[in-house]
Amino acid sequence: MQEHYIIASFSSFSKHRISFFFSLFSSFSLRENSAIYIAMIHTHIAEILCVKPKTKKTKTMEEDVKNKKTKKTMKIEGEVVVMKKNLLDFKDTMASLLDRIHELLGRRVSLHLISSLQPDPDKPANEKRGRLGKAAHLEKWVTKIKTSVTAEETAFGVTFDWDESMGPPAAFVIKNQHRSQFYLKSLTLRNSQGGAIHFVCNSWIYPSHRYRSDRVFFSNQAYLPSETPELVKELREEELKNLRGNEKGELKEWDRVYDYAYYNDLGAPDKGPDSARPVLGGSPEFPYPRRGKTGRKPTKSDPKSESRLALLNLNIYVPRDERFSHVKFSDFLAYALKSVTQVIVPEIASLCDKTINEFDSFEDVFHLYDGSIRLANGHTISKLRDIIPWEMFRELIRNDGERFLKFPLPDVLKQSRSAWRTDEEFAREMLAGLNPVVISRLKDFPPKSNLDSAKYGNQNSSIREGHIEPHMNGTSVQEALEQNKLFLLDHHDALMPYLTRINSTNTKTYATRTLLLLQEDGTLKPLAIELSLPHAQGESHGSVSKIFTPSEKGVEGTVWQLAKAYAAVNDSGYHQLISHWLQTHAVIEPFIIASNRQLSVVHPIYKLLHPHFRDTMNINALARHVLINSDGVLERTVFPSRYAMEMSSSIYKSWVFTDQALPMDLLKRGVAVEDPSSDNGVKLLIEDYPFAVDGLEIWSAIKTWVTEYCSIYYKNDRTVQTDTEIQSWWTELRTEGHGDIQHESWWPSMQTRDDLMETCTIIIWIASALHAAVNFGQYPYAGFLPNRPTVSRRFMPEPGTKEYTELEENEEVAFLKTITPQLQTLLGISIIEILSMHSTDEIYLGQRDSPNWTADDEPLEAFKRFGKSLEVIENNIIRRNNDKKLKNRSGPVNIPYTLLYPNTTDYTREGGLTGKGIPNSVSI
Repeated sequence: MQEHYIIASFSSFSKHRISFFFSLFSSFSLRENSAIYIAMIHTHIAEILCVKPKTKKTKTMEEDVKNKKTKKTMKIEGEVVVMKKNLLDFKDTMASLLDRIHELLGRRVSLHLISSLQPDPDKPANEKRGRLGKAAHLEKWVTKIKTSVTAEETAFGVTFDWDESMGPPAAFVIKNQHRSQFYLKSLTLRNSQGGAIHFVCNSWIYPSHRYRSDRVFFSNQAYLPSETPELVKELREEELKNLRGNEKGELKEWDRVYDYAYYNDLGAPDKGPDSARPVLGGSPEFPYPRRGKTGRKPTKSDPKSESRLALLNLNIYVPRDERFSHVKFSDFLAYALKSVTQVIVPEIASLCDKTINEFDSFEDVFHLYDGSIRLANGHTISKLRDIIPWEMFRELIRNDGERFLKFPLPDVLKQSRSAWRTDEEFAREMLAGLNPVVISRLKDFPPKSNLDSAKYGNQNSSIREGHIEPHMNGTSVQEALEQNKLFLLDHHDALMPYLTRINSTNTKTYATRTLLLLQEDGTLKPLAIELSLPHAQGESHGSVSKIFTPSEKGVEGTVWQLAKAYAAVNDSGYHQLISHWLQTHAVIEPFIIASNRQLSVVHPIYKLLHPHFRDTMNINALARHVLINSDGVLERTVFPSRYAMEMSSSIYKSWVFTDQALPMDLLKRGVAVEDPSSDNGVKLLIEDYPFAVDGLEIWSAIKTWVTEYCSIYYKNDRTVQTDTEIQSWWTELRTEGHGDIQHESWWPSMQTRDDLMETCTIIIWIASALHAAVNFGQYPYAGFLPNRPTVSRRFMPEPGTKEYTELEENEEVAFLKTITPQLQTLLGISIIEILSMHSTDEIYLGQRDSPNWTADDEPLEAFKRFGKSLEVIENNIIRRNNDKKLKNRSGPVNIPYTLLYPNTTDYTREGGLTGKGIPNSVSI
């Protein structure tokens, strides 16, 4: 019955086409509702058959003869590499089937080459753009393309009829007449002499009706605006206009619009005042870098706040080409699950035995890695499976049906389960841990505050010589200052203005200062920890501080361990909010938006920077959705709670772009001094400072590569000044992307080659090496949360109290009751495990996604030299890690410092918790 129904619709088709349709249907599983699907196909075919073909103009014989005399056509063979989308549902199967039907009915994927020499005769004389060649189509789509549960690349042949007088093609137009989108990776044209023209596309192509103008791709030849061929200039400018967009309303997945928005999507005011958050950006009170625009409607309660998507809806708008690849998104499924606290936390709570939401000993914490938490019965599993997509749930239970949330053993525990508690390791992690970018040299004693004394009173340190000199190995404070031996981990000024509000939540914590001595063997020794609170009579009365000094035994030793924990809590929060989120993720997003809006894909600087923008907008959008939003994972697991993002806004006020250059950062923190004889112009005062030592080599390699590359295209300062795209890019970056601090005097003027080279070097450093240094050490060090607690729940116990008695009787219980509780620990570890993983499709520093990213030989040779320099750095890092004299390289926990190991020689793409490798971009 169904077969006769279908045949009737194909009465005008040739026999081989009818045969093909039957082969499709015979391979298609006909279930009880299959008649509906076939009816859908029949309807769709009928729609197609109703479309009348366009009539062609008939040429006269004279025109035909004339064309034959004046034109010399040739065949250009090409190869197009595409990838179909893959979804584990029926929709993709249907779309693929209908795409094949479209092919048979003539609605195909067509390509038109664009001439670099002949203008388009169909355009007015004042519109200079190249002439389009005849349409060519992807060959054998029906037999080659297929849908599977994995994304697969497919190469298609394509043959162009081309008039030799039109010169080499400079671009091409692609039109997708199918029902669904596909990923266009590249087009390669080959001539009879063996040469090739490459078009590196890497873009999703939606059906043509989704676009207001044709999709155009340029060859891999780089051009400054002034050097662009005349017939390409208009196409170049039109493509940038398309990317800027002028749309109002919510942006859709096929939109290709890069635009700016404030951070007004963090709160959910419609849920009530407790879920509302201030808008970050656009005001002197709450300045912030801009994020990508989504265009969603405002909330009902606050027209300045943007509405949010449902928690399990991860389809937040970012331009489609900025979204994760299929491999990356598959790796990321677990991240989505472990972030859904409203679903997971209640289920975990039902599993806790003994004391609810408490670890009863360090042994309980170790069980997270040794044996995990056992499920009481299968009921909980079935309940979770009812509410969580299976792919996510499978990742959570890790192929062990009776164990829940089993975590890999963090590196900090692999050698010893107690070494993390030593003073040496506590101090070493300030130089080689997950947040090695804060420690500074103490220039004045006692430490001073930069807070406004009229508002906050006296905030200077209460540490005195008598506190620290007994622990200084016989050196006086004055001698140590003169010899540059005193260092400080200072979180006092960053936290004090928010401490009263923070402590009004479940958090009970301090603003801390940690003073350290540089010893003869190159290690740091903690001398004192200052814990400060606002004065009870008000902030204007200054702070009240307590000083704690090292001790190993008795209750004093336990108190010292708690003091280190409070300092670690401060450092953990500062790391996540500032060192990691603000100073890499957030500050780099405006550069991505401005580059796509103002720099053409054929611009040399776009080609230089583009690899360092991969996946950043997507990961930032997901962070706003589940991490840094109100009641999100960060607010639940890091001590500033609801004031976290507001606090990061206050610190952004003092962010300086030029200080992000590593040599300048080290000088500003006083851990280095100027040294003109050094390659980087600085000399480290802590010679065994792994982050700085490895980082300076990476910085130097990046700077050399950028200098060589830019020098190829910019021969003098005038070339920079007259580059219209560079000037527009830099103006928009400052006035829009970082608009709240646009008037700061430190912004480079972008009038010289040095301005351009330094700016590009800083951008690449932030996106690659700096992010790697503060991100991929999270699980190795903080996967064991007692080493890096993120929350403190009670103040230091006072003698004579019940808490102090508990501290005397059971050190472990007192410690664990002070730091992050059990549920937040499980959630926090889940998140940082995913954040610390390298994706299996990661592209590392010194690598590109295509060997044909440029047609110019000089940049390719310079890039090879860059890769070779990174290989040398890898060997240097290995040698230093094997040098036993350099105690800070591994420390008591025996974790070699590999966070800045470039990983250029490892092409295994293993992914996971490798603890090494510098991805090109802020991609996780």
